[in-house]
Amino acid sequence: MSTPTSDFLRTVVERGYLHQCTDLDGLDQRLQQGRASGYIGFDATARSLHVGSLMQIMLLRWWQKTGNKPVVLMGGGTTRIGDPTGRDDVRKMLSDDDIADNIAGIRTVFDRYLTFGDGATDAVMVNNADWLDTLNYIGFLRDFGRHFTINRMLTFDSVRMRLEREQAMSFFEFNYMILQAYDYAELWTRLGCCLQMGGSDQWGNIVNGVELGRRVHQAELFGLTSPLLTTSSGAKMGKTANGAVWLNGDMLSPWEFWQYWRNTEDADVGRFLRLYTELPLDEIARLEALQGAEINEAKKILAGEVTKLAHGAEAAALAAETARMTFEEGAAADSLPTIDLPAAEFAAGLPAFALLVKTGLVASNGEAKRLIKGGGARLNDAAIEDETRPVTLSDLTGGVLKLAAGKKRIVLVRAV
Repeated sequence: MSTPTSDFLRTVVERGYLHQCTDLDGLDQRLQQGRASGYIGFDATARSLHVGSLMQIMLLRWWQKTGNKPVVLMGGGTTRIGDPTGRDDVRKMLSDDDIADNIAGIRTVFDRYLTFGDGATDAVMVNNADWLDTLNYIGFLRDFGRHFTINRMLTFDSVRMRLEREQAMSFFEFNYMILQAYDYAELWTRLGCCLQMGGSDQWGNIVNGVELGRRVHQAELFGLTSPLLTTSSGAKMGKTANGAVWLNGDMLSPWEFWQYWRNTEDADVGRFLRLYTELPLDEIARLEALQGAEINEAKKILAGEVTKLAHGAEAAALAAETARMTFEEGAAADSLPTIDLPAAEFAAGLPAFALLVKTGLVASNGEAKRLIKGGGARLNDAAIEDETRPVTLSDLTGGVLKLAAGKKRIVLVRAV
């Protein structure tokens, strides 16, 4: 493999996005010929994407920044089946209205990262329900199903691992990989897409699409995957003890989003700066070389840059200022997450451990009690020493109190 010369592939290699490519040299040559269309597919299983999808979003952003046309494929049709990759169970069935609502929410994520419009390199969002809903089943099997062998489909990880664990896979789910391959052939016909990108777990599905396009349309298509990331400690990206790290501000506040990145492990700072920000590589090299307490400044820059892309510069600046006031000055910044509870609960006296659970800072009464016993819970910046200590209206100042679980998880609680 020679060193890529096209702007996109050079960026992909230098910043660590590349895991596999069906023909890296061939794709490099194609991109040197001029603008190309490429896509990534996203199923609409929730109203927002989370951090686990952010590398794919950044790939589309770099694709556009290097002069190419990004196509965001929403799986309005395939979401009804659900991608079986990496799962032991069948995904929850969603109604058409739920799927439409989810697509609308996800669109707001992409509006932050891509420029949409009618221009040559403007992004477009398409829905595979537009062609999958009108398929004639017999005609589809005749024209496309004959290009897939059961023998090979059984070797793909999404199928093989389910069978090895003796977990049932319905014929409904088994169809998913055929439909995903058909999407690629359809997008080649409709929009001239010659590149499909995705996570490394999608390699088999992407290769299927490349081969189907070659057989049916004699098209020269390419596939590229990025690595599936975990943190240095082995945690899955996009998940925390409190749930998913959503990219929509109405599902996770910009402050909490900023905090997620601020809490990055030291060993991950350089890698995440390359993948999730647009800072120059020489600046990233300087930041990841910082040692001791200085690495915290690099984490703040990481948090600020990622939050700026996801929520805008104003939200990023506010989150950084909130952190400064909260952790450096001990103030109860107005932009901290605020949770409303009925004043009547405080009037009767709410046990401290129950308040921690109600606010979502911990998941259970047992976890709350252990946190208090370990000295990790604070009320209005003072340690909570008794797990049953009643929290009453007298603890509120101006109808608000400040509650913390550890040093990073802090909320304001308002009596209403």
